[in-house]
Amino acid sequence: MDWEFIRATSVLLLINLVYAIVALCAGVLAIRLLDKIVFKKIDLEEEIQKGNLAAAIFGSVLLLFVAIIIGLSLAK
Repeated sequence: MDWEFIRATSVLLLINLVYAIVALCAGVLAIRLLDKIVFKKIDLEEEIQKGNLAAAIFGSVLLLFVAIIIGLSLAK
């Protein structure tokens, strides 16, 4: 194989890994902020631990939306 191709692929893999870590951290931070600021009376993490499926779906959709927004902003 061509070593330049392997090096370029490794660099792109590293860049995508950094983007993924940034998006994950921002998503978790956004969910925590929404949980504390918007949903003051509802503890989302506690509801998920109790087995509330609706809270788990809502939390995952929030994380998905934040990931889409961050992904679109990083791509430009």
